[in-house]
This record gives sequence, structure tokens and C-alpha cells, in this order.
Amino acid sequence: MRFGIFTGMGNTTWDAVLGLWRHAAASGWAAACVTDHFMPNTPDRVGDTMECWTTLAGLAAAVPTMRLGTIVSGNTYRHPAVLAKMAAQVDIISGGRLICGVGAAWQQNEHEAYGLPFYTVAERLARLDEACQVLKALWTQDKVTLKGRYYQLSDAPLAPKPVQRPYPELMIGGGGEKVTLKIAARHADHWNVWGGPETLARKGAILDAHCRAAGRDPKSVARSANMALLISDDRAEADRLRTALTKRFGMAEALAQDTALVGSVGEIRDKLGRLAAAGVSMVWIPTMFLPKDPRPLLDRFMQEIAPHAA
Repeated sequence: MRFGIFTGMGNTTWDAVLGLWRHAAASGWAAACVTDHFMPNTPDRVGDTMECWTTLAGLAAAVPTMRLGTIVSGNTYRHPAVLAKMAAQVDIISGGRLICGVGAAWQQNEHEAYGLPFYTVAERLARLDEACQVLKALWTQDKVTLKGRYYQLSDAPLAPKPVQRPYPELMIGGGGEKVTLKIAARHADHWNVWGGPETLARKGAILDAHCRAAGRDPKSVARSANMALLISDDRAEADRLRTALTKRFGMAEALAQDTALVGSVGEIRDKLGRLAAAGVSMVWIPTMFLPKDPRPLLDRFMQEIAPHAA
């Protein structure tokens, strides 16, 4: 099992993110990602928020060894042909380390603030499906003509091509069982969702069925989980973390319990073992739930827990 961090782009600075990523690379983390938003998800919309892809380009040049990417880039924010071009360049800058994470987007107030069409859930998902076709076509073909329902390309080139072949690792984020997992089954190299062993086992079985229906080997789609980390025997601290998950994401209590990677070193090792048994090969730790200086906790995780993961 591999481990990565992902850092929110709000209420932080370039120096802070760069320093944390360099520390993570030096201390054995396999990957790091950034989130994709333009403003805080708060009523007053006040607070510094760094842009996802331009920040990632800088990190690609400045931080060695780790795979890096987006978790996940909102499809409604950029035309997929534009995203394909940006992602190809980041893959080149990084020497072939990009994980291109994409999702349907969800933050309605952000779309309203910037005049971006939000569409219905069904249309956002249909657009994501078609966007994946655009991305893969541009990354692999000399010129692309596509007459889609939402996106049209006419003899469109993309050069230079990404370093990775046939194209950068395409990660689909989201847990919708009827549509999102079908999109992942059709297009994804990597599927990502919030949850723990119970969530990933159940949804993973659904993804397996969608893969078989699409004529794909289910094992060809890597699976990763986003989990909030706390190494502590203090049950009150654990309860506070689960409450933070429910408040931030509106998670049901059972999902928050599953998503919280909390407890003693032994308890966390056990939960990761159950996660591996569910077919999960990677865990992402969001830094927004960590202490202001997360390095001691991240180091302890890498020293005491990661070496024992399956």
C-alpha cells in the first residue's frame, strides 16, 4: 500500500505548501495532490485561495520524486481541451509524475460567484464522461475531431504530448454508484473516494461489476481512499475528528466513522489491513484535518504505521 497527502489551497501560502511537500518527498511519502477551488466555501467568501494547476506546475518543478496531482480538478471550471493541454505540460515539467484527478464539481456557490454554469447533477456527470473522452483523445492522437453533445473539437492538435504513455494516470473522484462509478469503469486508471474499509469494499464491488459490464478487468482500475488521520488513544479527540468530518462534508455518522483513520498505532494498522483486503492500494491523508504543523504526525505515521501496511 502506498500513501500520499493532499493539501487544501485555502488559508495557506506557497512557502508553506512547498515546504510541506519537500518534507513529504524527503520522508518517504509516495505522492501529493492539491485541491481545486477558487474561493473559500464560506458565506463571506473571504480568505486566500491558491489556484490549483498553476501551483501544481510550480510544485512539479520544485519537488522531486513524488507523484503529484489534483484531487480532484472540477470539470466545469475548464474546457477539457484546455485541461488536457495544462495537464500535458505539468506531466512534462514533472518528468512523467502526474496523476490527473478529475470530478464533476460540486461547490455551487463558487460557480455562482464566478458566473460558471453549474448545470444539474446529471449534466455535470454527463459532461465529465465526455470530458474524459476529450482528454484521452488529445493525449494520444495527432489531431482530434469530436462531435460530442457538450464538447466539439475540429482537427485539434496537442503537442508536445505528455511524458507518460499512453497518457497521464487518469483518476476519477467520486462515489456515486449508478453513474460516477460507471464513468470510472469506462475511463479511469485510478478511482478515488472518501471512506474506509466498509465504504471501499461495498463501492468497490459495484465498480467491479461496472468494469465487467464495460469489458474491463476490474483489477486494471487502482482504488484509493481519502481518510482523516489521528494517532491517539484519546476517544474525545477521535469524536472531535469524526464530528469535523460530518460538519465539513455532511457525512452520515457511519461514513465518518469509516473515514476516520483514528486510534492507536495498532488500531490504525488493523484498519489499513482491512482496507487492503478491500482492494485499496493507496491512502490519501488530507492535511486540513491535521495540526498546524503536520510534520511530526506525518513522520510518525511513516515510521510506525506505513512500513507495516500490506
